[in-house]
Amino acid sequence: MEDAVPHYTPTQIKHYAKPVPRYTSYPTAPHFNEAVQDKTVRKWMATIPADEAISLYIHIPFCDRLCWFCGCHTKHTLKYEPVRRYLQTVYNEIRLVGSRIGRQQTVAHLHLGGGSPSLLKPEDLADLKRVLLENFHINPSTEISLEFDPTDLDKHALRAFAGFGVTRASLGVQDFDPLVQATINRPQSFEQTKFVVDTLREQGVISLNIDALYGLPHQTLTTLEDTLHSVISLSPDRIALFGYAHVPWVKPHQKMIPENSLPDNMARFKQARFAETVLKDAGYVAIGFDHFAKPTDSLAQGYKAGTVRRNFQGYTTDACPTLIGLGVSSISQFAQGYAQNVKDTHSYRRAIEAGDLPTQRGIAVGPHDAMVASAINELMCYFTLSKAPLRAAYGDAADMIISRAQRIAHEDENGYFKETASGFALTDSGRPFVRTYAALFDDYIAETSGKYSVAV
Repeated sequence: MEDAVPHYTPTQIKHYAKPVPRYTSYPTAPHFNEAVQDKTVRKWMATIPADEAISLYIHIPFCDRLCWFCGCHTKHTLKYEPVRRYLQTVYNEIRLVGSRIGRQQTVAHLHLGGGSPSLLKPEDLADLKRVLLENFHINPSTEISLEFDPTDLDKHALRAFAGFGVTRASLGVQDFDPLVQATINRPQSFEQTKFVVDTLREQGVISLNIDALYGLPHQTLTTLEDTLHSVISLSPDRIALFGYAHVPWVKPHQKMIPENSLPDNMARFKQARFAETVLKDAGYVAIGFDHFAKPTDSLAQGYKAGTVRRNFQGYTTDACPTLIGLGVSSISQFAQGYAQNVKDTHSYRRAIEAGDLPTQRGIAVGPHDAMVASAINELMCYFTLSKAPLRAAYGDAADMIISRAQRIAHEDENGYFKETASGFALTDSGRPFVRTYAALFDDYIAETSGKYSVAV
């Protein structure tokens, strides 16, 4: 186990362990501003082509338990009534967005995240599906994914989610070690998790994703190995292996985690590399820097075909140019830019009741931003930067990106970023640092360098 990183020194790891974005968008959310409001988003929605499928994301910002490691926008509630009131506003936002588009747009992908969308009651799931069908065209080919908390679900609830049409279930595991779980306030047994997996499969939900974390308090290579073998025994189609982002200045509840229980940068790096080896040895295909999939899964097949990209759900085969976020804090992506909803439920409800889209901020993007986004996306997905597609799409403007890449390659003392016949590529040794290299192309990052988690 200790030989997981034989070619790296602590100095190198420290150098690359900078606070940089995960690049699920470009520009990233800290650069959004209040120039983008309801009027702007209405115009963007009006330009969506009638024959173009879109994606929808619905945010459910409630949990019946607050996990201390969580970096999501959520709130703890022991009562269901606030959830039900919130859903009424979501229904009205769905209707409002449908009216702004002006037709029943086809939905290719629908994702429910949180928080814990799995706490929704069966009757509310039915109401949500009805409102969606009244305002959008959802058909049997629509991929519907939902995030599950395995600790509070029974067969009745799981049957309701299958009836909602879920095609892909995403389960949070994090780590099965009791000490780690106690420190992050996430008690969850393997048996609970297996029950949910087995029941969902019995109900016809055959596509399964499991999230695991490294870099957690008291986590070791041994506990991580045990967790990964337990996860692999469940035979998920996809595994997302995220590094825990300790940002207590952003998420104050993370202060409940003792700083001295966290692994240092070198230990985190060893965990990530070791976990990658375990998953590859189990037959999973590495997708980018933190996703893994069975060779038969659509993500692995899309990766082989060169069609995988990154969005707010991580690595995806979702090719829709438009993603509309519904609910508090949700982010929408349009050809013209990004828009984020307000983050508190009271402002959200007031905006919807006034007939306004609940947009709080966003950013308009031009050709230059789109070009940088394309370059970063290729680097984050495939560890390459190809000259020909950039020049074909952006003409002479692409020379700026290419010149920058040449300078990075020339100045890279470790030789991790190299010029190739077709463009540029990270070496196998450089791939773990892809976020840090992507940040070298980011024109905005100097303004917000302290707002991100470390890159290893």
